[in-house]
Amino acid sequence: MITDFELLLRGVVETIPESELARKLKLGKQLRVKAGFDPTAPDIHLGHTVVLTKLRQFQDQGHHVIFLIGDFTALIGDPTGKNVTRPALSEEEVRVNAATYQEQAFKILDPDRTEVAFNSSWMGPMKADGLIKLASRFNVARMLERDDFKKRHAAGRPIAIHEFLYPLVQGYDSVQLRADVELGGTDQKFNLLVGRHLQEAYQQMPQVIMTLPLLEGLDGVQKMSKSSGNYIGVSEPPDMMFSKLMSISDELMWRYFELLSLRGNAQLRGLREEVTAGKNPRDAKLELALEITSRFHSVTVGELAKRRWIERVTMKQLPDDIREVCVTYHEVQLQLPNALKLTGLVNSTSEARRLILQGGVRIDGERVEDPAKCCAVPGSYLLEIGKRTVIRMVCESAPHR
Repeated sequence: MITDFELLLRGVVETIPESELARKLKLGKQLRVKAGFDPTAPDIHLGHTVVLTKLRQFQDQGHHVIFLIGDFTALIGDPTGKNVTRPALSEEEVRVNAATYQEQAFKILDPDRTEVAFNSSWMGPMKADGLIKLASRFNVARMLERDDFKKRHAAGRPIAIHEFLYPLVQGYDSVQLRADVELGGTDQKFNLLVGRHLQEAYQQMPQVIMTLPLLEGLDGVQKMSKSSGNYIGVSEPPDMMFSKLMSISDELMWRYFELLSLRGNAQLRGLREEVTAGKNPRDAKLELALEITSRFHSVTVGELAKRRWIERVTMKQLPDDIREVCVTYHEVQLQLPNALKLTGLVNSTSEARRLILQGGVRIDGERVEDPAKCCAVPGSYLLEIGKRTVIRMVCESAPHR
């Protein structure tokens, strides 16, 4: 099994213990990698997909990925980051949300290589004596070490007994699934460590835990959330998703690449070097927006969203009466120099090649540098030559004779 250890660690805040993960990977065994998601809302946004993206990276390296739907823990309510008891959801709300979560998760994970588990399958049948036995594996002093519990206790705010059950159940999930690795946000560190503790209590090898950062929203300051209005939903229309991604700052773009892209480290380093060497950061951002939009919709839809975005931005600086020129061709692809000649904008293909090499030709707002670039037939393109000549080039297939 080929392992890209550097990629697996990319974007990770903490790996406990990293040496154990390295040892397990070196043995070449297929690891059981788990992440749990409570279906507390019907939709997820890109912030939720940071952990899913890391799961996919493990999956692509041949490991067994477990997508755990916390339909039982959702009934308890995760107290993480809360200064009051979270209101409980109904079983019907959890069931509806769980179906949506699974559908959206498979936009990133390969469904044929993903084990889907529900923690209600072992917690539901557990009797009271089993729950008492589980609770005996942990003590109140350790539970109050948890930051949010500690703050609420010090401030005299109530902590319901059932809230103590949440980290216990999440930890017990790792026992049931015999997890080698568990992923979660930085805010889940305590719960993940409980999993290690319980596995040892049940005579299992303790899992390695990997915490991932909370993704900043469009404002680049607060974490992405619907309540802050700075989110990108994975089920949003493609044009809206693409536009939102293009609105982030150049600095935040690299954070999104690091946490959301499935590209290898070498590819990302190369892209950074290109921008440092003078490539327009907007072009790199277009690649990010295209990758993410294509993932949650399709490559074809992503390309169309990209073209529409470029057209909207470019048209703000262009006249309304752009001339449309039709060119016909017998093949499915038309080399750009030939297309330019067919439009009548240049006298020869050699002149067209010279213009391209000089950087004087743009298609859909992007400068073309390769004279061998082809246009798909049929297809429609916004074509710019120099600073003044702009047409809508419509490539059509010539009728067969």
